[in-house]
Amino acid sequence: MLYAILCYDSEDAVGSWSREEEDAVMERLGAVQAGLAAQGRLGPVARLLPTTAATTVRKGGEPLVIDGPFAETKEQLLGFYIVDCADLDAAIATAKELGRASGSAGAYELRPLMLYRPGEVGPGEARPASAPS
Repeated sequence: MLYAILCYDSEDAVGSWSREEEDAVMERLGAVQAGLAAQGRLGPVARLLPTTAATTVRKGGEPLVIDGPFAETKEQLLGFYIVDCADLDAAIATAKELGRASGSAGAYELRPLMLYRPGEVGPGEARPASAPS
């Protein structure tokens, strides 16, 4: 099953890292990513730009477009991984490995993915995401 591993941390803390700290964290995370890729378990990975670059579209009768992130929180969504894991325990183990590599505070939110493929399932049905072929 595919899992989204959503990376939350303090944008201010991560943004204050020196170039050396940033490079060291990216090297450690790169090693974890290389291992996942070698196992054929790594999907897309993205690091988001700061919330100062965000735009939000609020839903409703008249959609409202505003600058900035969706919500005021202590930790911001900084990026994500899509990883193929046998089960939740394997996803938790992967998130722990990423956490050790990042060395920062924050959190990882794990969510199983449901792929939406128009025309492949009936109305109101969802299909659990499977590993890419």
